[in-house]
Amino acid sequence: MSARGQVSAGELLQLVRSGRAVTRGALQQATGLSRATVGQRLDRLFRAGWLREGAGGPVGSPLGGRPSITLEFDDSHAVVLAADLETRHARAAVLSLTGEILAEHSGTLVVEDGPDAVLGDLGHWFGELLEKAGHRAEEVCGIGLAVPGPVDTASGRVVQPPIMPGWDGYDIRGRLARAFTEATGAPPVPVLVDNDANLMAYGEQRTGFPDCSAFVLVKVSTGIGAGVVVDGSLFRGIDGGAGDIGHIRVGAEALCRCGSYGCLAAVASGGAVARRLAEDGVPAASGSDVRDLLAAGHPAASALAREAGRQVGDVLATVVTLLNPGVLMIAGDLAGTAFLTGVRELLYQRALPRSTAHLHVVTSRLGERAGLVGAGALVVEHLYAPERVEERLMALGV
Repeated sequence: MSARGQVSAGELLQLVRSGRAVTRGALQQATGLSRATVGQRLDRLFRAGWLREGAGGPVGSPLGGRPSITLEFDDSHAVVLAADLETRHARAAVLSLTGEILAEHSGTLVVEDGPDAVLGDLGHWFGELLEKAGHRAEEVCGIGLAVPGPVDTASGRVVQPPIMPGWDGYDIRGRLARAFTEATGAPPVPVLVDNDANLMAYGEQRTGFPDCSAFVLVKVSTGIGAGVVVDGSLFRGIDGGAGDIGHIRVGAEALCRCGSYGCLAAVASGGAVARRLAEDGVPAASGSDVRDLLAAGHPAASALAREAGRQVGDVLATVVTLLNPGVLMIAGDLAGTAFLTGVRELLYQRALPRSTAHLHVVTSRLGERAGLVGAGALVVEHLYAPERVEERLMALGV
């Protein structure tokens, strides 16, 4: 919070959005601003369409009187677009500013086709989804994109992604902004890009475990990655490489797609399980194929998934000891009973009891929508951060 007298309209909006102060009187008390100053700054937010008056709150005085009018973030003034890319499949959606999915589409998009084609197709998807949701392209305030590789969040570019050939260093933000404009005719909007496991973790933590101060999500699909949320914020490391546990060496001789031998992803990912099944004559080419086999109760797939879970659980014992999370969530194509059983076997065997005494090991609650919800939330938190609110209000002339 800025010094008294310097508290901005953006900071007042943050207090309202967080629920810490939702009346004019509460805002005065929280900030030390005068009634007139609070009124002036709220007026800017009302004129932008970002705030609205809600129902009257309870009467605070025992003598009665008029109830305080509550203030609410008006989520109807804009929408967010989000997409979650996997290696051969993608999902896209229109979301409200509070995370409600208004329209959704999923289909085949192959990352090996390259960023220009894939992002161009996403632009077309977005145009069709907006029409389906009944919203104009001009209502879009931003786009969030989840990708299956490490991302330098400062530039929005993927960095040496093992399973995204042709994407290294590509200007994803610029191309997706152009694709949106080409498909809709609307001006470009801000584009935020992050790793898929990060955004899944962000979406799951915010919606299901908001009070958990240390949250870890592990996605096991074609590859293996982890997202870490600490005190409500994503922990990315210095250049987006945090959580890349799929490339921890586990002593095996298998060749990984990154070019190294013995990576966890080379022996315990959905792709690795699919290869072993294919070697035994079971039709499986990807993590999604393994997921379908597991859903059908295929015995060989279940046995290999449990074995993969044990290998991942061995690595997660170190992760849990290092981070001491309250929640460890398993997500992705292999996140079923067999895999989870294997994880628990090795995790509780190898980790110290002190590290697991208050640990909850769970599976995804949002399922395939987790990345979309996280991508939407990332855009909203970015655009409505106090310092950015000021920039945007000035651009609107209010």
